[in-house]
Amino acid sequence: MSSEVVIRMSGLGKAYAIYRKPEDRLKQMLLGKWRSYRQEYWALRDLSLEVRRGETIGVVGRNGSGKSTLLQLLCGTLSPTTGAVEVHGRVAALLELGAGFNPDFSGRENVYLSALILGLSAKQIDDRIAAIEEFAGIGDFIDQPVKSYSSGMYARLAFSVAAHVDADVLIVDEILAVGDAVFIQKCMRFIRRFKENGTLFFVSHDTAAVRNLCDRAVWLDRGTVRAIGRADRICEDYAASVYEENDDGGGFRIGGSRRVRCDNVEVVNDARVEKLSGEGYRNAFRVFDFDPESRWFGQRGATIERVALVRPDGTEARELRGGEEVVVRIEGAAHRTLSRPIVGFFVKDRLGQALFGDNTFLSYRDDPVLFPEHSGFVARFRFQLPYLPTGNFAICAAIADGTQHEHVQHHWIDDALIFAVESSHIARGLIGLPMLEISLEPEAPTTDRRPT
Repeated sequence: MSSEVVIRMSGLGKAYAIYRKPEDRLKQMLLGKWRSYRQEYWALRDLSLEVRRGETIGVVGRNGSGKSTLLQLLCGTLSPTTGAVEVHGRVAALLELGAGFNPDFSGRENVYLSALILGLSAKQIDDRIAAIEEFAGIGDFIDQPVKSYSSGMYARLAFSVAAHVDADVLIVDEILAVGDAVFIQKCMRFIRRFKENGTLFFVSHDTAAVRNLCDRAVWLDRGTVRAIGRADRICEDYAASVYEENDDGGGFRIGGSRRVRCDNVEVVNDARVEKLSGEGYRNAFRVFDFDPESRWFGQRGATIERVALVRPDGTEARELRGGEEVVVRIEGAAHRTLSRPIVGFFVKDRLGQALFGDNTFLSYRDDPVLFPEHSGFVARFRFQLPYLPTGNFAICAAIADGTQHEHVQHHWIDDALIFAVESSHIARGLIGLPMLEISLEPEAPTTDRRPT
């Protein structure tokens, strides 16, 4: 990341005039010197932030929190009411589907129009139009009026233009929520390449994507800045606030510091077990102690008191390896009666991406286990460890009461147990799976396999 400041916001704010009755607009024009007939609605207030070249900033918040207003101020399509914003370099923005497109123009004509507005010359567009068409992948529709496009086709064409204008700052506002999986993957590959030298502002309700892509995050709440900081921490706080807003008001709190039973499970023996035990390929895990002071939130009607990785015989594991059978054991106490308790966990990587996990809901959906007040509980999840790449990982654990979709969160504890993977054969992907068999063999050559 460069030390060069690309975006500087100082006390940035945007207010709109709200009138109770249509005639108040006229009164404001004629009599506003002596009396105000309008109210101010602040969509964004007092934001100060410096963004450096190569940095990726995520913006999170509920609907109506001011995210889109912020991005429009950055693009210059809105003028601030207070403060100032400076943007150095060419900005390409994907604020909404088809923004800036003329619906009666063809896709090709809109490409030229949009690219000219973004600063390319006609010759530069001529040189890149083939690449833009190929990236968009909408075929003959490139010469059809865009009013006949689906939402996915709008997204494809808009993103393709933005990807080919050599922007210094790319602003993306939920446009990746539409489109097919193949195109979204293509966009993500472009974004990762763009991050190497460009500055990205990324708005999404998908906190996993924000954690994965962004260095820092801005959390907006009803037009004000709730917090600015590391993306993973901001996303954790935001997730906790969403639970709080959905809670029934029964004493939700946040605290701490950062930092299906089945007896006949067949363990898969990887066909490469001997090779994977060799130096440099052994998927070695080192497990640290449970941290009771890790960050948590919930009503505390029940609490998690210990999380451990144990072997099937019950002994606590300090060292493990990928492919080995293991049990996540979660112990805790109920401080009030829970009629439909759910205990669960998930494993996340250093970026906060949830890799895998599960909970007890389905196993006990038809026959819930009652937790009386002041009772203890133990939940066990037995499974075969996947292969993981090197790095630090964390186990999050939680206890709630209700169903998977309608529940009260009593104790969600982040980073309850940390483990480090010190060596691995995994070079690509988030996890690897034990393989029952891997084979490679030649077949007899035939003429019909010759390239045409």
